[in-house]
Order: sequence, then structure tokens, then C-alpha cells
Amino acid sequence: MAEVGDIICGLDIGTTKIAALIGEVTENGVEILGVGTSPSDGLRQGVVVNIEATTGSIAQAIAEAEQMAAADVQSVYVGIAGGHIRGFSSLGQVSMRSREVTEEDVARVIEQAKAVNIPLDRQIIHTVPLEYIIDGQGQIRDPIGMNGVRMEVRAHVITAAVTSVQNIVKCCNRAGLEVLEVVLEPIASSTAVLHADERDLGVALIDVGGGTTDLAVYSEGSNVYTSVIVMGGHRITQDVAHGLRTSVGEAEAIKREHGCALVSMIENDDLIEVPGVGPRPPREFKRRFLAEIIEPRVEEIFLLAQQELLASGCAELAASGLVLTGGAAQLDGMIEIAEDIFQMPIRKGIPTGTTVTTGSRQPVTLAEGGFSAMIGEPKFATGVGLVLYGASHEPLEPDILPQRTPEAGGPGIGRKMVDWVRDIF
Repeated sequence: MAEVGDIICGLDIGTTKIAALIGEVTENGVEILGVGTSPSDGLRQGVVVNIEATTGSIAQAIAEAEQMAAADVQSVYVGIAGGHIRGFSSLGQVSMRSREVTEEDVARVIEQAKAVNIPLDRQIIHTVPLEYIIDGQGQIRDPIGMNGVRMEVRAHVITAAVTSVQNIVKCCNRAGLEVLEVVLEPIASSTAVLHADERDLGVALIDVGGGTTDLAVYSEGSNVYTSVIVMGGHRITQDVAHGLRTSVGEAEAIKREHGCALVSMIENDDLIEVPGVGPRPPREFKRRFLAEIIEPRVEEIFLLAQQELLASGCAELAASGLVLTGGAAQLDGMIEIAEDIFQMPIRKGIPTGTTVTTGSRQPVTLAEGGFSAMIGEPKFATGVGLVLYGASHEPLEPDILPQRTPEAGGPGIGRKMVDWVRDIF
């Protein structure tokens, strides 16, 4: 657990944008001090495809956040997503050295759950305890202090491709940053937008990002299922660019300002001006035509998420409904079309004032003040969640994460790059 006065930085490396959020742990919770964003040019569907471009974008976002927060960041909690993410259930068991369960016993039984054979090209990034079982008695959330002879844990183990993790860490290292932990993005997002009672009753989270749509299911306070669908808001933007015959950049701006995910919500024949490509003159289209382009792709994304949820067998666990977050969730009509497809109560997930218990025994709250109003949008859910995650967890020992080296762009080179970017922007 972080202490009062600690500075924590969350780095959301997305397909369309990179967001850096700096928070300070206060007596009232975590206060956001600085926010920095930059366009992301080096990722495709959550995976790094250009090291240099991603490094530059990270440095720019960090520099902007540092300037706003008047703080110097040396280490980050970084998010990861992509189609390479896999999850499975595992069981670990140990005998207690004494009759009373200690923190050392809990650590040993979780290590046993992680002791499974996985391919050499994959690594474990999370081991989420679902329940502890002591001498046959299950449904135990916190076994510390209980008496017993044998303890078991049923856990949800999440793995990622080694190369994808290493490329993200390398980009951060080249920007002069140490990676404290790589965190799965749907777990980070849920940390920021889900309430404790939702986690207990059961809830599904859908985070529609730029390159991926992340799915997470919680039941009885624990993350029981995670999945990543390789399709997101950027695919909608590409559809708009092709349909309106304009550039991707203009299509993104038009989607944000005039887009609607449900054609039936368009009540008039408003016209929008669309810039042409190159020397071609601008043209006008009806807003209804824009919605007719967006709606089929949004339906496809939600149907894929529904198919994934049903195939997991966890759909019935989401008793409280579904929470929709991510940048694309800001489109008009997203809640309505999701309710029609999933046939369950749906709300928009906004990272403001949420109390969480992300696997730790101490709740963490997002404090009011600072830039809380600025980050009160679904697109900042992952970044805020990473800061809250860092405040509620002890950093993992980086056993296989590459460390800073002169070849990888050590602290001196990274800091020079950050200073260079700050001077420009």
C-alpha cells in the first residue's frame, strides 16, 4: 500500500492515444495532479509496432503531465491489452507451518497457483484469488488469522505474450521510465469505475478503446473472467473515413462531434460539412447518413462482446448489469444500443469518486479536487484505474521485465528526451 505523500503515475498506452496521469496519495484518497495526452502512432490493436514512435508519444504525454503536476516521474504502472491476452483457472494448495494463516502462507499458496506449465512465449501478469479454502471450507476472501492445517486457493491466472510485454517495457525504458508493474487494462478500468456493491453482486465491464474492446466480469468481489476483443473505436473511425471519403483524422473529429450510434435517435436532417481528401472540395452529408455508417460497426462490437460473455459461462454472474466505459463509450446512443443487445441494465462508467478494493484489504478512493473534473470522462478510465491500482498494491518484483540498460536508452537518455519534448511542446 502506498503512503500519504507518495506520487503515482499511470500510463495508458492505447491505440489512438497515450495518456499519463499523475496522482498523489492524500488522507482523503488519491488526488489527480496532472494529465498528459499525446496521439499514439506506434500501436495497432493494443500491440507495439513501432518502438521509436511509441517512445516519443510516451515522452510527450509524460512531459505534459509532469509540467501540469510540477512533479518528476521516474516510474509508472503501465496498461496492456491486445488479442494475445489469455486467462485460465488454477488451483494451489499448501500446508500451514503453524495453525494460523499468515501473509507468508497466502503468498506461498498463490505461488503454487502460478506454478503451471505455460508456453515459453507467454508470461503471467496477474494471479487473481477467487476464493480461499481452509480444510474444505470455501468462499473465504481473506484467510489471514484463520486456523487450519491445509489451505487452497482457486485463482484466475492471466497471461500475455512475452514479446508484447517486453516491447511496452522497452518503450517506457527508452523514455527514461521504470515499469513497476504491467497491468491488464480491463482490470485497471474496473478499478476506476466499478463500485464495491456491483463487484459483490456481479457485474460485467466493457471498455471500448481505440484498438481493442476489453471485457471483465466480477462476482463476489473478485475478477472471474477477462478477455480482449481485437476491435474498437478506431475501426468505427475507419468506416466513417471510407463512407464519407475523408481523412482518418477528419473522420475522428466528425465522429466525436456529430457521431451517433443509433440511427433512430436522429430526429432531423441536419447537414455536416466533410472536408475532402487532398485538393478535393468539402461536401455536405446528412447526420443520419453518418449514424448509418456507425451503427452496424457498433452492433458488431457489442455482438462480439456478447458472444464472448456467453461463451465464458459468466453471463449469469452479472446480476447488477453492465458498465460501459472507454473513449468510444462517449458516443451518443451507445448505452441505448447496448441495452437493446445485452437486455440488461447498463450505465456509463465514469472515473469519479469511486471507492475500490482491488484485491487489497484497504479501500482506495479517488479524492475530489485537483483535476478530478478533467478526468471525469470514460476515456480516462484506464489511466485513473492504473493510478488507483498503484495506490492499493505493492509493486511486484520484476523477475522477467527487462531493466534499463544503456543500449535500451538508460535514464540519462530518456530524461534528455523528456526535456527535449518539453522544450518543443
